[in-house]
Amino acid sequence: MQTNACSLSCGYCPTFCGGKVKRTGLAPEEVATTFMEAHRKGLAQGLFLTSGVPGRAVRMMDRMLASLQILRQREGFRGYVHVKVLPGAETAQVEEASRLATRVSANLEAPGDGYVRARAREKDFGGDLLPKLMLAGRLARDSREQRRRDGMPTAGTTTQFVVGAAGERDRETLGLVARLERERMLHHAHFSAFQPVAGTPMEGAPGTPAVRKLRLYQAEHLLRQYGFGFDELVFGEDGNLPLDDDPKTAWALAHPEHFPLDVLHAPHELLLRVPGLGPKAAAAVIAQRRRVVLRGARDLRRLGVDTARAAHFLALRGRRLAPAPPARQLRLFPHGQHLPQSPFKTAVPPCAYR
Repeated sequence: MQTNACSLSCGYCPTFCGGKVKRTGLAPEEVATTFMEAHRKGLAQGLFLTSGVPGRAVRMMDRMLASLQILRQREGFRGYVHVKVLPGAETAQVEEASRLATRVSANLEAPGDGYVRARAREKDFGGDLLPKLMLAGRLARDSREQRRRDGMPTAGTTTQFVVGAAGERDRETLGLVARLERERMLHHAHFSAFQPVAGTPMEGAPGTPAVRKLRLYQAEHLLRQYGFGFDELVFGEDGNLPLDDDPKTAWALAHPEHFPLDVLHAPHELLLRVPGLGPKAAAAVIAQRRRVVLRGARDLRRLGVDTARAAHFLALRGRRLAPAPPARQLRLFPHGQHLPQSPFKTAVPPCAYR
């Protein structure tokens, strides 16, 4: 982090403009020389450079780019560099960052302008954050082949969402991620579960359970690596992913008509939809079934299949490896919420309701 000084009022961040933290910063020369010393000693292979925004973002972004220029041009460092585009950076700065860095990221924080302004009034989702991320994505996409030939491959663009800080729904977040990834403007997304920090404007707000962040990561992997479409993801009535089941299991339970799959004949794209069966295991199953006879769950476990989860959805020679999973009762309330009191906490005896 080039400096933790910041003029922004992000309510969830301990280094927001009113935060009681010691402020410090590094000059471009210090960033470059400190990293190169660590690199020469074998302590660091790559650099991730971000910063607070003290005053004008353009000035701070110039200092970050100066750090990268010293690394690339004077020091001759050709390794991995990830740079964060600051809110308020100019188009030319995004272009220069894309030229110098292996990966460029721009944090969206939330899936819409209302959510962003509610927690960081200086940030402009539609007029600044999203357009800058899309610009970086287009530059990475269009320069991929040339960068590879020049020996400076691009690793694409990323972004981050602060989950639960503004009341946003998982459906909105993943819908945006799915669109950006489909258009090849985003390589992948990161998710950070909001946790209140003492001394910040949101110190009294409820934190986001870590499992919600996990479910978002799992769903994003289904979109990016497992061939799922956004419209196939299962959401609760509150617009969020179920917390009791991972997204693939939730889909499988909602579509019993697709199961059980025959291990000996199912194609790769369908095996990927089985809970407990990832890309490596699916490829191993297909390769192994061409050479030897698969006899049961033990053989599948040797190939990396999590049979405790997968067996309910698989069959071998017409026989299920495990009974079909039991039907799940839908929640009446979002995860972690309950009736304020027992429905029978009344003078009328329970038997009167039968």
